[in-house]
Amino acid sequence: MLYLDHAATTPVRPEVLEAMAPFFTSRFGNPSSHHTVGEAAADALADARRRVAAVLGVRAADVVFTSGGTEADNLAVKGLAIGALLRRRDARGEGAAPAGDERAVHVITTPIEHEAVLASCDYLERVHGVAVTRLPVDATGTVSADDLAAAIRPSTALVSIGYANNEIGTVQDVAALAAVTAAARVPLHLDAVQAAGWLPLAGTGADALSLAGHKVGAPAGIGVLAVRSRLPLEPVVHGGGQERDRRSGTENLAGAVGLALALELAEAERVEASARVGALRDRFVERVLDRVPTARLTGHPTRRLPGTASFTFAGTSGEAVLLELERRGVVTSSGSACAAGSDEPSHALLACGIDPATAQTAVRFTFAHTHHESLEPVADAVADAVTAVRSGA
Repeated sequence: MLYLDHAATTPVRPEVLEAMAPFFTSRFGNPSSHHTVGEAAADALADARRRVAAVLGVRAADVVFTSGGTEADNLAVKGLAIGALLRRRDARGEGAAPAGDERAVHVITTPIEHEAVLASCDYLERVHGVAVTRLPVDATGTVSADDLAAAIRPSTALVSIGYANNEIGTVQDVAALAAVTAAARVPLHLDAVQAAGWLPLAGTGADALSLAGHKVGAPAGIGVLAVRSRLPLEPVVHGGGQERDRRSGTENLAGAVGLALALELAEAERVEASARVGALRDRFVERVLDRVPTARLTGHPTRRLPGTASFTFAGTSGEAVLLELERRGVVTSSGSACAAGSDEPSHALLACGIDPATAQTAVRFTFAHTHHESLEPVADAVADAVTAVRSGA
């Protein structure tokens, strides 16, 4: 069986598992405990924080450990928007303005973001009266820096955009977007969950950046929000005040240690892996498009993640194609695992102008950083699967 759904999750790397193991047994302390066992745990957590910060090119004090990418996105979007709202209230003695009021705190995002960002924006609108602008994207899923500049208002408190899309793999021109937000002095949050291990994480120009461990060979249940300490950040998880009062709850020490090593390994291998897997992906895409004339590559044709190839197959059902592929030994998906089971077409594909019926035929292939073998046999399996679905076999 060939697993090609690495955008959903990846196996834990053996080196990472080995590094984590002592923190389940002999080094099990709570970093908040004021005794030698707890202090040793606190030292290990601080070391993991420094190592993560080094990969991201930020200060250790900017690193907030979370339970994963979804929580990191929630903390970035809700925390920074509500932080701005509270700072305005404290400075001016104002309550929340209605969402339609130009005085309302304003957030900018796009319609192709992960559900963690979109649902957080919906919450801010509904509960806190935050005004949200959802910038359009073009047919490749690309955000225009000019559109972003035109959308910024005096009340804009945050721009939240995915570094690379989890469904179609399009990579945004983050340098151009960061230049716009820097000129306007508006914080920029990048959801970099899918970018880790493929794209540079340091020097993006972002003020906040989200990561998830299970995308880079660490386990599920650990993530990071790197956020500039100068920004007002309202916590979304309240309790004992861990993570410098930004995220309460006993830290996942083993997870933090594992994430630090996984990020270091991914960064060390990134340039070689991106070139190798990107070349294999390009030959795969070429063969699929050659063997399945009605196939359409979604996302940007060149500015895309090296490990992602996503297609629509008009005249089929994406779920039926997936079943035929699994019969042929290939496991993949139709898109985001977070939306699996939904009967609705992908919101990202709809935002790119793909009609609902065609969007329902989508299949996404995402490859491991460690993949070395030719993908041409997979392309042939795709062609056979599509043929089988169309013939009703």
